[in-house]
Amino acid sequence: MSARLWTSAAAAAATGGRLEGPAWNASGVSIDSRTLSPGDLFVALEDQRDGHDFVVDALAKGAAAALVSRRPEGLPAEAPLLVVPDVLKGLEDLARAARARSRARVVAITGSVGKTSTKEMLRAALAGQGRVHAAEASYNNHWGVPLTLARLAEDADFAVIEIGMNHPGEIAPLARLARPHVGLITTIAPAHMEAFAGLEEIAREKASLFEGLEAGGTAILPGDLSVSPILAAGAPGACETFGRGESCTHRLIELGLAQGMCSVRAEIGGEALFYRVQSPGAHFAENALGALAAARALGADLAHAVLGLGSWRPPEGRGQVRRIALDPVMPEMSFTLIDDAFNANPASMAAALEVLAATAPRDGVGRIEKGRRIAILGDMLELGPEEEALHGALADLGAMDTVDIVHCTGPRMRHLHANLPAQKRGRWVETAEELCQQAHQLVDAGDVVLVKGSKGSRVSRVAAALAALAPAGVPDDAPDDEMQGSA
Repeated sequence: MSARLWTSAAAAAATGGRLEGPAWNASGVSIDSRTLSPGDLFVALEDQRDGHDFVVDALAKGAAAALVSRRPEGLPAEAPLLVVPDVLKGLEDLARAARARSRARVVAITGSVGKTSTKEMLRAALAGQGRVHAAEASYNNHWGVPLTLARLAEDADFAVIEIGMNHPGEIAPLARLARPHVGLITTIAPAHMEAFAGLEEIAREKASLFEGLEAGGTAILPGDLSVSPILAAGAPGACETFGRGESCTHRLIELGLAQGMCSVRAEIGGEALFYRVQSPGAHFAENALGALAAARALGADLAHAVLGLGSWRPPEGRGQVRRIALDPVMPEMSFTLIDDAFNANPASMAAALEVLAATAPRDGVGRIEKGRRIAILGDMLELGPEEEALHGALADLGAMDTVDIVHCTGPRMRHLHANLPAQKRGRWVETAEELCQQAHQLVDAGDVVLVKGSKGSRVSRVAAALAALAPAGVPDDAPDDEMQGSA
């Protein structure tokens, strides 16, 4: 980030706010006094907690100034403040001004599944071709998008903005704030169904991403979905599609799974290329295809983008594959953990089970002679009135045929548990904490274990408990040669 991201004069001009105290220069923007870096402008958002209560602490930790709507108690008269009527609107104003002054080529990404992974893939693909600015974590909501844009430096070459939603009308205002040159939709799937009547409504909301496109911008969307025509209808002009269909602009032609990665033969705009993704699963390969299409639309060199993509690895909780040692001196005494516990809906659950199906257990290394595929699944949340049926239907997925045992946690997952054949039916518990206490009983050396569920199900704690089975001081590693087959 630039040494001087915001001057007090520029921030005041952007927000129309009133400056109090001495002039200042800010090198960053923060909304959390706990993670603030010296020199940041502290934004006192009123969300789950009132940021004004932490202004004194933020300034004591070296904040350059604070963006506030009122003067907090206990501040000295000389405290550097930028006072605005509404802090969130002030942050949006900073975002709008930062976007206007930056030279960056901007891509905005949305979709029911894969937004964050695709964002990080694109960050990696562009990294060697200029200065890349991208959202932290999943900063994709009404404050995350403005915060990401407010941090955008004038001299950035690319900006990758993630935009999410959980109710109608969220995406379009954020897209208009971001003003992307490229808009990318990853996929449409049942998610946040409590707020939408069906997939068609979700598709229309996601397609509103294109309302923010700059003139002459490029819309990129999945071409193989039943709702693809709805997405295309939202594009202001011609759009590009990606997928496996022959009519797609960008096509995934062949996918192989080996040695913990995806190897892909594809065509990007008619140009044949080969790329690898250092993570298993067809969904990662398809997300990567969309990311490469976006890189091409941004004007990046495609060959260099493919090289950059090879450095991407999924973060914890988003499909990360790890080998967990159970013995400090016998490396074969280990199991493979697929940690995909950050979030879940029916589409991402199906994709994760396909990864489990494509990952081979190892026989003859544990107490149980035969290695097993084990799924530990938590509730999928915000699915609306069909949630019971959607959970139960997981039992009918083709990938489920390869799973040996399914443990379930949460009231909704009880419907899956009831639908499973008796031989696959593992434990059902009300809360994830109960499975955490039983972690040592759930796995054996040679097993492959998938942990998947919505964040609110807290099934990520089970993944952490399984990882903690490793003896102290013994690192975990990525598996070597367990992937098999093609898709």
